[in-house]
Amino acid sequence: MASPSNTPRSLTSNVLEWAGLVLLAVAIAWVIVTFVVQVFAVPSGSMEPTIMPGDRLLVAKFLYSIGDPKRGDIAVFHNWNAGEPDLIKRVIGAPGDTIDITSEGSFTLNGKALDEPYLGLDARKTGPGTTQFPVTLGPGEYWMMGDNRNNSGDSRYNGVVARRTMVGKALFTFWPFEDAKIL
Repeated sequence: MASPSNTPRSLTSNVLEWAGLVLLAVAIAWVIVTFVVQVFAVPSGSMEPTIMPGDRLLVAKFLYSIGDPKRGDIAVFHNWNAGEPDLIKRVIGAPGDTIDITSEGSFTLNGKALDEPYLGLDARKTGPGTTQFPVTLGPGEYWMMGDNRNNSGDSRYNGVVARRTMVGKALFTFWPFEDAKIL
């Protein structure tokens, strides 16, 4: 008597098994990309010198599912212009914060000078954009700015970012490999 493992399988059975495995893999990948992590390609130089154009990042979507963005996070969010690619900027202000700019072009957060060691020297003094300062953030509102302040279309030009449009927190760059780092 032949054992079940020695019984030849039909072509239909093999095709159905492979199709099921492929569908399962696609479903798992969809769940991961939709709810857990996503690879993001940096589209511009607005975050230099922290992140360079073309860098590839791993973005943790699940972190913003279980908690809110924090000041200092580097976050991906949906573009202010619907249909345009997602953007990446630094969270400068969270709900309830007041952002202001001094006459010298540096920013304050809740009346105190904003400590920004990640900025290059040429980005420490900048303009207000089209914003009328001071700005106090309401519930679910975030103030986002690029580290390359003089080359960043950020909240100074486009306004606040709504919490519901936040995609996730950038964890680390992994490409190019020689520039990989935790953010």
